[in-house]
Amino acid sequence: MKPGMDGYESLKLKQLFAFFIPLGFSASLVTISHVIINSTLARSANPEFVISTYAIALSLLGIFERPGVVLRQTCSLLVKDRLSFRAMSEVSFYVVSCSVGLGFIVAYTPLGEWIFTHIAGVQTDHLAAVIHNFQIIIFVSIFSAIRCHYHGIIITNMRTKWLTIGMLIRLAAMYLLSLYYIQTDQVTSGMVGVIIFLTGMIIECIVSVTEGHSLVRKLPLKKEDHPVERKGQVFQFFRPLLFSSFIAVVIGPAINTMLGKTNDIELAIASFAIAASLMQLVTSFFSYMHQIILQFYRRNPGVVHRFLLQMGFIPCFLTGVLCYTSLGPWFMERVMGVNENLMMASLHSLRVFMLFTLIYPWLDSCNGILMLRGQNRFMIWTQGVNAGVTLLILILCISLTPGWNGMIGALAQSLGLVCEMGFVLYILKATAKSTPLSNMEVS
Repeated sequence: MKPGMDGYESLKLKQLFAFFIPLGFSASLVTISHVIINSTLARSANPEFVISTYAIALSLLGIFERPGVVLRQTCSLLVKDRLSFRAMSEVSFYVVSCSVGLGFIVAYTPLGEWIFTHIAGVQTDHLAAVIHNFQIIIFVSIFSAIRCHYHGIIITNMRTKWLTIGMLIRLAAMYLLSLYYIQTDQVTSGMVGVIIFLTGMIIECIVSVTEGHSLVRKLPLKKEDHPVERKGQVFQFFRPLLFSSFIAVVIGPAINTMLGKTNDIELAIASFAIAASLMQLVTSFFSYMHQIILQFYRRNPGVVHRFLLQMGFIPCFLTGVLCYTSLGPWFMERVMGVNENLMMASLHSLRVFMLFTLIYPWLDSCNGILMLRGQNRFMIWTQGVNAGVTLLILILCISLTPGWNGMIGALAQSLGLVCEMGFVLYILKATAKSTPLSNMEVS
């Protein structure tokens, strides 16, 4: 492309949509996979117990999976040639080895039982099922990290359709496996959800590695003016994202732990899990807004701003449709197979999540600007604000209104996000003059 008269490259909205829509669909399909699992588990004889034991294991998995997920953003911004890919691969290997090793210690040693009981707050009658689920679901983190590593290559080469293709194949396999368990009346524990999830992740990983590896072979050995050559440079960018992600993943287990102190424990955890899966179904399509910033903001910020204004309010609108029309109850009852009591509790929690869906796209975009400026270190503090406010709201609500059940988790998570957004905006404004975007380079 030739630079335009205004100093920016000629860039049209349709190019952003062509890049973003496949990313959005792939992310939405991820949440559909969780809807498939929850819908399957909801058909068990004791859905509240089964879903809650699966949800607790899944939330704890996030602690060990999250470092691998952060590889996606790092790789998409830093890898431009085979030399930087080699450095990135070394970092990825260390990250996966450490996170999975720690996960196995928790899953297969007595330390895990102590953590589940005293830190995660798992009830005695849930403990055996949760540990059993976690011992298998921890393997998901291996394949998740590998696919995210190659996702970065696919994104930076504008081949985002392959993320959608991989997810479609994954969903098809998960749905068929779900039908098998339902038809054979084998939905008796959360392990069914674990097996469905692991199978889908393995399949998506294979697709991502196949396409990503073919793109790596086409990269130049060394791209001119690209400074990233050593793993130390990659880790310098990755480390703040890693620390902030560890803070972020504490939120899920903390919510489930505190919901264990509500008036109706199983209903609270299960209704929050159902509402959160629907909220994620809506917001997931917009979870790659930061990639729009990373890939296009330097080229033409004006076009990016117009794109954000057109897309940013859609999640809140869609959540409102689910909450205040018959579509939401119909979807929960007919598609997810949720009983009426659990459906009403989930619907109440989803209404609280409307605040979350209003803020989320804009926060993700602002985080993209922080990454593009090389200000990742501030994300540790912004995530810390989120986690701190979330925990505070959880404690207050459990003390004052334990009968709110799943709504407590939704309110705490939403207000935590609002405070994080406020802090991010403050940082962006305070540092705008000292770190002009156009002068920033990856170091």
